Amino acid sequence: MELEFTADQEDLRSSVRAVLARECPMALVREVVEKGAPADGLWARMVELDWPALTVDERHGGIGLGFVELTVVLEELGRVLAPGPFTATAALFAPAVRECGSEEQAARFLGAVAAGTTTGTLAFARQPAIEADAVDEVVVTDGERVVVVPRAELQVTSVDAFDRSRRLARVEVHGQVERSRVLTRPERLPRAVEEATVALAVEAVGTCQAIFDVALEYAKVRKQFGVPIGSFQAVKHKFADMYVALERARATAYFAAVTIAEDDERRTVAASMAKAAVGDAQRIIAQEGIQILGGIAYTWEHDMHLYVKRAKSADALFGTATEHRARIADHLGV
Repeated sequence: MELEFTADQEDLRSSVRAVLARECPMALVREVVEKGAPADGLWARMVELDWPALTVDERHGGIGLGFVELTVVLEELGRVLAPGPFTATAALFAPAVRECGSEEQAARFLGAVAAGTTTGTLAFARQPAIEADAVDEVVVTDGERVVVVPRAELQVTSVDAFDRSRRLARVEVHGQVERSRVLTRPERLPRAVEEATVALAVEAVGTCQAIFDVALEYAKVRKQFGVPIGSFQAVKHKFADMYVALERARATAYFAAVTIAEDDERRTVAASMAKAAVGDAQRIIAQEGIQILGGIAYTWEHDMHLYVKRAKSADALFGTATEHRARIADHLGV
């Protein structure tokens, strides 16, 4: 199992980071958060660069790269709080169709994803779905049946979530769904959920890194008693704790990504370990990040609250740290 990034993966990260620096400034995120503006321009640029096709199989018109490459992109999206349907489409909808659908269904839906003409998400019973009010197709499941429903045929109710950089909505299915949209291998849904769980964990690692970076930059320039507060031993201890939690979360999340990419038998436990580690990290990093900035971190004008809200919402989606520890215990028979 290779745990080092290849030169191509590092080049991909650099390219994605450069694009997002231009196309996803914090001003765009605030437009989405404060005014509910769409991020259509950012999505159009992603389509132009073939990002939705990244992990779609070549026989369906995609690029055919692996899950690790997808998580490299997702970590960078998390760093800038990128709004829009990319994560929902590439990390939730596409894996659900690929794992649960027939070859014909995969060609139908994933080909459209690769072309950038279809966006999608995954909706579970009794849970809000990411971007369900802004995509074209929704994979809806009650845990036993898995169907792809056009957004226009669903009753969608937006959820007023505290993290407004990512839209959440509840969906209801009324009437019948055509047979060709009923995915034929519902028993494989847990595999898709594992991918979604790790994808969200890696994205949250990027957000936690951003919180760390913002706090570190502030600690270098904010002075008390004539010296930067970063020189105080108590503040150094905070950064040490944050850094250890962050690197533990990153290493655990990417290990889980590799187990999925290689279809390793440890993938189920690794996915839960990753989500638990990231949940622990966001709690420490969000708390200490705000503490280091002090009162300014509580103001609407500062960006810290946007990062913290994204990190907190990521912890809740697809299971909290506590829930995933319970799953690990169940899996191990503890």
